Amino acid sequence: MIALPDLHPERLTLSDEVHARPYEPVQTPARASHFSVLVDAEDREREREHLGRLCERFHASVPGSKVTHHIASLGSIRLKWERHGEFSSYTVFAEASATSSFDDPAAAALPATWLSSIPGQVIFAANALLLPLVSENRDDHLLPQRFAGNACVGVQIAEGAGIAYSDFKVHPDGFSRFLLLDRSLTPAQAGRSLQRLFEIDSYRMMALLALPIARRQAPRMLEIERSLASLTDNIALDGGDDEALLHELTRLAAEVESGLAASQFRFGACRAYAELVNARLAQLAEQRLPGLQTISEFMGMRFAPAVATCATVSQRLHDMSERVAQASGLLSTRVSIARERQNQELLASMDQRARQQLRLQQTVEGLSVAAIVYYGCGVIGLAAKAIKAVGAPINPEIVAGLAIPFVAAAALYTLRRARSGFGQRSPKAESIQ
Repeated sequence: MIALPDLHPERLTLSDEVHARPYEPVQTPARASHFSVLVDAEDREREREHLGRLCERFHASVPGSKVTHHIASLGSIRLKWERHGEFSSYTVFAEASATSSFDDPAAAALPATWLSSIPGQVIFAANALLLPLVSENRDDHLLPQRFAGNACVGVQIAEGAGIAYSDFKVHPDGFSRFLLLDRSLTPAQAGRSLQRLFEIDSYRMMALLALPIARRQAPRMLEIERSLASLTDNIALDGGDDEALLHELTRLAAEVESGLAASQFRFGACRAYAELVNARLAQLAEQRLPGLQTISEFMGMRFAPAVATCATVSQRLHDMSERVAQASGLLSTRVSIARERQNQELLASMDQRARQQLRLQQTVEGLSVAAIVYYGCGVIGLAAKAIKAVGAPINPEIVAGLAIPFVAAAALYTLRRARSGFGQRSPKAESIQ
């Protein structure tokens, strides 16, 4: 054995993925029942245990804890279980005769109590008959009996090896119906063809889960678009209070984002399931039967418009989100400009007050210099009088008068130094002095 480097932990899992959900070979004639069940994540383990109890009842192998598909022989029938992302599917295969009808479905062989207690909700169920093609002469007059008088679609499949019919309606028993006539199908081809027919309708139903959401969103989106158009007009015409308009835009943005959050997973799933439907239709290799619609034509007339509706609603929600964001951006810019203008006016007003305070301060400083000179000269005069009293030949009044310029100069110098020390000096103050 060749020694390889360390294996990637997901290598085997990823390699086995292409082998998951294998087709079950079916021998003509046969009956098959298929139903898809929506299962919540918390019910996944309960579902596996429920299936395990059925297998134990018939002494068949029990599905493991991590498997995503399981096939078991249960007496005269075979049961195939598959776990998908959102749902699980069950397919029952049983033998049939050339005279078998839809009144005796394969699912009837399952225990009734077990079948009714499967966790989840059924989103799709169908019965199928695989019968040999007895004659090349088409017996279209027998189709109404098989499909309760409903109009049918029919195609040759597998490059003409078989013929498939269906009315794609839910009958009173809760099941849709497929009739597959075997011209030259191998058991593997028959099994693949049955599974593709079942999957086409299963994925169609899963895709259409988005349609009710799209229908509920449509009136809501129309109201939002009208409100947005009115707000945009007010912004363009400069009408209304900007703060109120911005508040309303914020409300609309929240409503749009709420709609996106509530619907985008379902709309994304709709696109994915629709692609699977188209892929399965391509794999059928349809060939037209004269006078009948093909399955692709039927889906194109009924299913494709529903998917397009969901895609349109999804795109409209995204477009509205962008439009609301653009309108909010424009209005926010205008509000910011208005606030900047207010701030500039406020700064100008504060500057004017500062100038007034400076003038007042300079006036007070001038008065304070006069007061300092007055009191300083008064002190000098008192000192001169005291000196005269001790016999010095001086005139106190003359001394006080001569001291005035010196005291004034000292006071101005001291005041200027103090102003410079506190960073309060300005060129205008210098020019004034």
